Amino acid sequence: MASYLNSKFCRWIEKTRVHEGPQYWKEMHRVNEKVGLQQTKNASIQQRHFSALSSNARAPRALTTEISVEEPTLPAETEKMLPNYVPVFVMLPLDVITLDNVLKNKDEIESQLKRLKEAEVDGVMVDVWWGIVESNCPKQYDWSGYRSLFQIVHECGLKLQAIMSFHQCGGNIGDPVTIPLPQWILDIGESNPDIFYTNRSGTRNKEYLTIGVDHEPLFHGRTAIECYDKYLEAEFKKDAEQAGHAEWELPDDAGTYNDEPDSTPFFRRNGTYVTEKGKFFLTWYSNKLLIHGDQILDKANQAFLGCKMRLAAKVAGIHWWYKAESHAAELTSGYYNLKDRDGYRPIARMLSRHYGILNFTCIEMRNYEQSGRAKCAPEELVQQVFSAGWREDIDVAGENALPRYDVRACNQILKNARPNGVNRNNELPKLRMYAMTYLRLGAVLLQNKNFQIFKSFVRKMHADLDYCPNPDKYFKPIVPLERSKPDISIEEILKATEPVELYPFDPETDMPVEDTIYGILSTLIKKITSLFK
Repeated sequence: MASYLNSKFCRWIEKTRVHEGPQYWKEMHRVNEKVGLQQTKNASIQQRHFSALSSNARAPRALTTEISVEEPTLPAETEKMLPNYVPVFVMLPLDVITLDNVLKNKDEIESQLKRLKEAEVDGVMVDVWWGIVESNCPKQYDWSGYRSLFQIVHECGLKLQAIMSFHQCGGNIGDPVTIPLPQWILDIGESNPDIFYTNRSGTRNKEYLTIGVDHEPLFHGRTAIECYDKYLEAEFKKDAEQAGHAEWELPDDAGTYNDEPDSTPFFRRNGTYVTEKGKFFLTWYSNKLLIHGDQILDKANQAFLGCKMRLAAKVAGIHWWYKAESHAAELTSGYYNLKDRDGYRPIARMLSRHYGILNFTCIEMRNYEQSGRAKCAPEELVQQVFSAGWREDIDVAGENALPRYDVRACNQILKNARPNGVNRNNELPKLRMYAMTYLRLGAVLLQNKNFQIFKSFVRKMHADLDYCPNPDKYFKPIVPLERSKPDISIEEILKATEPVELYPFDPETDMPVEDTIYGILSTLIKKITSLFK
């Protein structure tokens, strides 16, 4: 879920579980309450408290603070370009808050945040780890480390996205720290391992709780695809029987983790995935995730109703095997996407009910940078997913999947941020990303060469304009969150699987980051060196 506000505590909170009770959200609200906001010259402070509407929702009373200041009149040329402005947020280090719930290296992080502010970055993003905040026992929350961080972020004049991360930290590329799920959750898993994702061989993934326990009161009274845990398996058998196929079982022919699609009976050409049984399973599988996301967003909407914020959901960029006929990697991730079936527009349609933003990753990648053997196509995937969001009339945002500090990656992000270029007539570009979150703050980013490129990148994302604190100016106002629209039936959502024409994307950005003197010197050195080889 997301909030983009001016000099206020802003939240982009990705909800991933249904089992957190209202107390969790009330505690999150207290973080904002206890961090003081300083009076600003010519500013009038208004505070609003919003109460929970449902005892079932994760329901805090949320506090927003509005600071109104007299804004200068902008030059006409600036006014014309503001509709092209795309705000930039920067991810903070994964271990900025230690496992012991302490702000790590306070002076260093404050210095780094000031560097970001000098670069005219709009804000920062931080993961708020479940394994830190509720680590000791159920419903006992400790926000002290994050409260200290939020205070510094505010004092530096930056906006904030706070990602509520209910999975384990660690194990991915670039992860410098391991933060497990709360110990009391792991203890439950010792006696009931089916609370975790489980594969066909029975291996448990303790990084995350399975969606099969969304409505099972297994966690001290609370409820929480690899889909072979007993809960999802029972649901599949029940649904298959209702469909007239009591004999159907979960697939056992999809191969193992390192198999290529064509070597498996399920994903090979004319394999199980195109049969009636295969289609039933894949539809059932992806529907579970759609329903899961809809339920989470609905509860989040109830909790933050009336607050000035936006809700958002992250969608992973599974770009490998995109050019394969079966799209095997996407299918195993729950994205039922094929040449004749759109797997992403149903997600966008579900999000539209909650006024949600679709946040997608891998927007820095180009096809030629990826493995040809794995038939990767990140460029076409980004085009499809962004088109899905815009076709369903919702905003889309983006992230880079891996750390990149080079001009080529920056320009690819810029191309995707405004796929048809800037509009210089004081009108919104036909296509424009809502916001960009850059991975990640650290010593490497702040190195002289990298930081010079990054500052130029931020400037280009801002359409060569100075930092603009007011989203109203670039036609993305933050308004009080309305109640979610009426339920959309799964049948209506699945109508969005019908493929539609993608929006055309320009081959390159019309507002590129120019290569620096460092790039020119590096190229020259390489050429000279090659002469002596």
